[in-house]
Amino acid sequence: MEKMRGIQIVRPGELRIIETEVPELNERDNVLVKIHAAGICGSDMGIYHGTNAAATYPRIIGHEMVGEVVRTLDNAKKVKVGDRVIIDQVKSCGKCWACRHNRPNVCQHLLVRGVHIDGGYREYMAVPDTDCYLLPEGLRDEDAVLIEPTTIALQACSRAELAPDDEVLIMGVGALGTRMLSIAKLSGAKIIVADVSDERLQEALKNGADFAVNVLKEDLEAKVKEYTTDSYGPTLSIDCACTKDSLGTLIRVTGNAGRIITMGFSATPTEVTNFGITSKELDIRGSRLQNRKFQEAIDLVREGKLDLDHKISHTFHFLDAQKAFDFSSSGDPSIRKIVLTFD
Repeated sequence: MEKMRGIQIVRPGELRIIETEVPELNERDNVLVKIHAAGICGSDMGIYHGTNAAATYPRIIGHEMVGEVVRTLDNAKKVKVGDRVIIDQVKSCGKCWACRHNRPNVCQHLLVRGVHIDGGYREYMAVPDTDCYLLPEGLRDEDAVLIEPTTIALQACSRAELAPDDEVLIMGVGALGTRMLSIAKLSGAKIIVADVSDERLQEALKNGADFAVNVLKEDLEAKVKEYTTDSYGPTLSIDCACTKDSLGTLIRVTGNAGRIITMGFSATPTEVTNFGITSKELDIRGSRLQNRKFQEAIDLVREGKLDLDHKISHTFHFLDAQKAFDFSSSGDPSIRKIVLTFD
C-alpha cells in the first residue's frame, strides 16, 4: 500500500505528524486529490485547543482544501486528472428534514471533513467528484484556500438576507471578518467594522468599510448610533469575533427589528437577556458552514468581483505544522491567514 503523511490532533494540545495509507477509490469516493495547500481556520485552532464542541479525536483536521486530481474512476464525470480543485467540506445524508428543505449544511447526520471525519491536512484525499470545484486559472493554490472562508461569508449574508439598505456591523475583522467584509460590501450596504486592533481596522477601511470602531478605546454603542441613520443602530450585526461577550454586546447595540448572525462554536456560556431580544424583536440566526456556495464564490473570482490574490499573510510547510499552530496561537497582529503547503 502507498503511504502518505498527515497532521493529526491526537487530543487537545497534542499535534502529531503521522504516516498512514493513501486512500483507495470506490464508487462514492471516486476521485483522488493530491493536496497542495490547506488553510488554518479559527475552528482548526479550536480543535487543537479543545474548544471546538463539534470535534472528535483523534482527527486529521483541515477543511480548507486545495489540490490536484491525480486519479479517477470511470464514474467521475465532473473532473478529470490534472484539474485543480477545491473540496467541499460538507457531507450530508440527503434524507433528513434539513436536507429535504435544502439545508444540507445542518444535516441531522452531518459529517464535516476535518471535524467529524478526517480532513485535508494530509497528502492525499479520496472524495466524490461532485464535491470538487474547478479553480479559476491564474489563482495560486495558497490564495485559492480563501474560497472556502468566502463561502462561509456568503452563507452568513444569505442567512442574514442582506439588502442594500442595511447598515451592517461586523464585529471582528480577523480572517473571517475580512472575508465577510469582502462579501457584504458587494451589496452596497453601509458597513461598520469593530475590533480591538487599530491595524486591522485601518486595513478594513482600505478594503471598503465605511467606518471603524476600536472597542477598547471607543464606546461601541455611541459610535454605531453616530454612524447609522437617525442614530438607529445597525440593522444587521454579524459576530465574527465570537467572544464570551460579543453576542450580548450585539444584542445591546443592534437596532429594533434588526438581525444578528452568530458564527462561533464555543460552548462557553454567555449572558444575554430575553428583554434585550424581545423588546427590539430581534432575529438571532445561526450560520454554519456553507450551503453549496463554492461555485458562487468561484464565479465572483472569475468575474473580477472578488480579489483573493496575495491575501495570505503566512505560509508554512505542513511538516512544520507545530510551528504554524504555535504562531497562530501567539496572537501576532500581522496574522491574517496562515496556509500550510504540501509541495
